[in-house]
Amino acid sequence: MHSIKLIVVAGLIGLSAAPAFAEDAMGTMTMMKGGQVTAIMPDGHMGTMMPDAKMGAEMMKMAKPIKHCMMMMTDATGKAFMIDTSTKKAQAECEKMAM
Repeated sequence: MHSIKLIVVAGLIGLSAAPAFAEDAMGTMTMMKGGQVTAIMPDGHMGTMMPDAKMGAEMMKMAKPIKHCMMMMTDATGKAFMIDTSTKKAQAECEKMAM
């Protein structure tokens, strides 16, 4: 159960961070499919899965909606970081990037 909670949290972060990790920044960005879960590890690697209906329902009980634009990035060593987007300036930059 604890691992499912971890996957859900990482999935929610990954939902907004997926475009930042696109293979080709100039290429087409895609959205997540309905029900898809994305996990992001601190070392920067990520994975996705499509849980079955029962597992998806359990995950949704722990899920919270994302209320604003979120950004993540990796450093030169590949370690992942979440960027604080709580200010209006950071929100504007985040939304500009996501468009």
